[in-house]
Amino acid sequence: MQKNSKKPTKIVFAVTNDLNYDQRMIRICTTLAENGYDVTIVGFKRKDSKPLIDRPYKQKRLPIIAEQGKLLYIDFWTKLFFFLVFRPVDIYCCIDLDTILPVFFASLIRGKKRVHDAHELFVELKEVISRPGISRMWNAIANYAVPRFPVGYTVGAGIVKELKKRYDVDYGLVRNITVLKPVIIPEKKEKYILYQGAVNVGRRFEQLIPAMQYVNAPLIICGAGNFFEEAKALAKQYGVENKITFKGYVPPDELRNYTLHAWVGITLFEETSLSNRLSLANRFFDYMHNGVPQLCIKYEEYEHVNNEFEVASLIDNPTPEGIAKAINELLTNEAYHNRLEQNCLKAREKYCWQHEAQTLLNIYNKLAAE
Repeated sequence: MQKNSKKPTKIVFAVTNDLNYDQRMIRICTTLAENGYDVTIVGFKRKDSKPLIDRPYKQKRLPIIAEQGKLLYIDFWTKLFFFLVFRPVDIYCCIDLDTILPVFFASLIRGKKRVHDAHELFVELKEVISRPGISRMWNAIANYAVPRFPVGYTVGAGIVKELKKRYDVDYGLVRNITVLKPVIIPEKKEKYILYQGAVNVGRRFEQLIPAMQYVNAPLIICGAGNFFEEAKALAKQYGVENKITFKGYVPPDELRNYTLHAWVGITLFEETSLSNRLSLANRFFDYMHNGVPQLCIKYEEYEHVNNEFEVASLIDNPTPEGIAKAINELLTNEAYHNRLEQNCLKAREKYCWQHEAQTLLNIYNKLAAE
């Protein structure tokens, strides 16, 4: 609980993700609100944004005149800056680099505390490093702003080390882990494969989708992103559109039902991005918490967890044939599948949001008490 405060400390989080579907931010804001903080999260409103789902904290969407490109950022950053400057706030928190400048300048003008929540190593995202001009811009922003946010936290130990190396900041570790809730594994009449999360460049859809030619089970994709249309085109190209269902964005409660009934989960990232290499994705833990064995890329963070609790089939160099072989093993070898399923139920007791929330609260309680 927040301590030594007559009035609740007001925290504003600034994001560019959809407020209804960002599970990490829903957990963070809910945890802080339930522990006595006055929490507001602000993002932008797209043309297809669904009505806001009621949460135990305040939510605000700012209208934008463009939905991509430089105009989006110029427009949103300007509106966000003025929103932040004229709002009663004690602590500002930016989520990644794409809200860091408005938060920095608003906190500077108002003389308020600021926090950086790094969901990823932003300057090493594939969509950033593949475009030299964009890369230079984001690196300039990071080099200027991140050292001016001495308080922060991120999602993986590898990113903690990289942020220290690049910007000389000592950030906490608040992993993107699922809330521990009671779970009963249902009878699974249909063996389907599930991908949940952003349908973005760097998620290996170029290998996963052609792999479905060799897999006798359906794939459900819950999510959308900058590779969504390309992924649908790939399904048509390889003649597997009848095996793949593209659900788009799915609300968290509905997504949990899809996850609970899945036979295999998918967590695959390309190594071309250091951010991906150091990732520890939320979906990895969502599958774990719902007792779903998964096919996962063999990167350090996942390997560390899997060495402790074997919850996944790790694959080192995913090709369509290699992915299909690993999926088919999980589909047909029920003894192997059952072993991983039982390990998931053990691992979730250790790897859960309840433990991460304590670190989060320690960071904000200390900041609020200063």
